[in-house]
Amino acid sequence: MTRRAIVSADDFGLSIEVNEAIEQAHKEGILSTASLMVAGDAAADAVRRAKTMPNLRVGLHAVTIEGLSVLRDPDITDTTGWFGRDQLALGIGYFFSPAQRRALRREIEAQYRLFAKTGLQLDHANAHKHMHLHPIVGRFLIEFGVQHGVPAIRTPMEPAAPFGEAEKTADRALRYWTQLLRYQIRRAGLKTNDSCFGLRWSGKMTPERVAKLIPSLPKGVSEVYFHPATAQNEQMAYFMPGYDQAGELAALLSADVKNAFNDAGIQQIGWRDI
Repeated sequence: MTRRAIVSADDFGLSIEVNEAIEQAHKEGILSTASLMVAGDAAADAVRRAKTMPNLRVGLHAVTIEGLSVLRDPDITDTTGWFGRDQLALGIGYFFSPAQRRALRREIEAQYRLFAKTGLQLDHANAHKHMHLHPIVGRFLIEFGVQHGVPAIRTPMEPAAPFGEAEKTADRALRYWTQLLRYQIRRAGLKTNDSCFGLRWSGKMTPERVAKLIPSLPKGVSEVYFHPATAQNEQMAYFMPGYDQAGELAALLSADVKNAFNDAGIQQIGWRDI
């Protein structure tokens, strides 16, 4: 079994700073894939940039937490149409409240429709903060993904072994939830990755760390995802304190990281190549 990798970036459309970084990382570095927040403040700018980069594969980064919604339904958002930050409270509501489930279903469908209106080819789908690990969010992301022709969904399963660590309780819990998500994805006939890297070091995927990680990637398809930006604006600093997004951009531009992929014989692919 060969080793292959998808190099991707989340939060496309969140801000101009993110969009600038994704464009630079694709044109000058190893970035091949980006996930679009269709209701993000800079979504229109992201779409414009994407249309000048025909080889950049773009998917849906569905927002059901800590971000602006499309429909601004008061059953699941505040008075400004913003999803809350409390993952546990949102998860409970999405699971137990019929009204919230209905609103969530409409919202995810609306995000797919808005993506379709961009004219970009839908390459994949995932969810902000990996909220599609929630079985209801995952179900709707997959259901409407199938309707809109999505070929693949991210499974955010990050094994401990490539980091030289023993599996901990949190790793075992993640493995359980990703097994459920993987079952949902495969039952729908969609593709997914075997492993995903970027969770432990979220916001801190620096060139030195990534170059050391690459040779230890496991067999199969790994997604290595980043949160690059040329700088942090006020909103990003509030929601992502401590993130070194410029460092993550540097990793995507790094000759050492590129050479690490080549030296390890790891083929870089896209979701449709799985």
